[in-house]
Amino acid sequence: MSTYVVVGLQYGDEGKGKITDVLSAKSDYVVRFQGGDNAGHTVYVGDEKFVLHLLPSGVLQCKGKCVIANGVVVNPKAFIHEIEEIEKRGLKTDHIFISRRAHVIMPYHILLDTYREEEEGGTQIGTTKKGIGPCYEDKIARVGIRMIDLLNPEILREKIEKNLKVKNALFEKYYGKPALNIDEVYREFLEIGQQLKNRIVDTELELNEAIKEGKNILFEGAQALMLDIDFGTYPFVTSSSPSTGGVCTGAGIPPTSLQNLIGVAKAYCTRVGNGPFPSELNDELGEKIRQVGHEFGATTGRPRRTGWLDLVSLKHACMINGINNLVITKLDVLTGIKNLKIVTKYKTEDNKIIDYFTSSTTKLYDYEPIYEVLDGWDEDITKARSYEELPKNAKKYIEFIENYLGINVYLVSVGPERSQNIIFMTVKGQIRECGF
Repeated sequence: MSTYVVVGLQYGDEGKGKITDVLSAKSDYVVRFQGGDNAGHTVYVGDEKFVLHLLPSGVLQCKGKCVIANGVVVNPKAFIHEIEEIEKRGLKTDHIFISRRAHVIMPYHILLDTYREEEEGGTQIGTTKKGIGPCYEDKIARVGIRMIDLLNPEILREKIEKNLKVKNALFEKYYGKPALNIDEVYREFLEIGQQLKNRIVDTELELNEAIKEGKNILFEGAQALMLDIDFGTYPFVTSSSPSTGGVCTGAGIPPTSLQNLIGVAKAYCTRVGNGPFPSELNDELGEKIRQVGHEFGATTGRPRRTGWLDLVSLKHACMINGINNLVITKLDVLTGIKNLKIVTKYKTEDNKIIDYFTSSTTKLYDYEPIYEVLDGWDEDITKARSYEELPKNAKKYIEFIENYLGINVYLVSVGPERSQNIIFMTVKGQIRECGF
């Protein structure tokens, strides 16, 4: 049995989808364990570009089953739409299943998300307005609707009535918006349940049985550790735990089953939405990185904020996740930049020098990044397929990351295509083939 967990180590958009797609070719199961259709995983198959929001990225290559586990909040209409789009391109979808325990994003969740952001104006969190947070709120408040409820008419009706009694009052009296019709919502989701009934299964039972049988299972996270509800830059975070620990609660498997913990980070850093970003580049170079790296949100289309690689936050993310396999993506985007800066420490608001990540988001705004400067390279690395083919300074850049974090880089991505990977790692200066 081999289990693999792919998680992001920065603020999302690190290239997890590509890595998942590569690894899924030898997986019996590919599993999404948290988040919802606020994810945006871009995968290229030849010249074809696929942007997946809810479906696991491994859906394009996995020869076994793709699972949306209990920790995911599911917009079933988005799920159906994505299935249809995949099928239009001639790909199968009969291997995709949803946990009975997964919570359902209802129309009122999306409206709540939207109205809140509108009311907050310039101080909003930067949500995708897809109802993710409100759905998780109902889950924690124990009033949520689960996928299994879509197959039980009486329970579904009862829960919709209970929820809309409160939500409609909020819409009308607080936001000054129209109420939702109970009957319309009920009929729509009862029909959806019938449409999806063959895909709604007890996924945790099957996954644990697969582990016992020695199957290869790949767990795919959405968002990233620096957006984790507990360990990210709160409150500018997502509503779930996109960490390796989130796999256990989000898929119903024991921590003793987790083996290869793969963390993905860009060779630089990006962020979408509001929140602190110590190494942000608000200049011509930042815009150049944005354009060369195509740094625009796959879900929202919003321009991503860009900045230098921050090893202080990356060390924090690796620690929380227990990462033992590090992936660096988009190394090619840094080509042509003469001096490459890497954050190794922060200067605090009271002039202390620290090398750890703070829990105070407010203070982080006032932290000054302290950089190490490395020489860049001008050579085109997009055709490199081995570590030896990389320019000397590109190697030094990778080795600097390894030495700082104390973790080996197992894979370097040098372009968006499946083939544009260097699947090698360095161990004390020696080169050997990657284990996954």
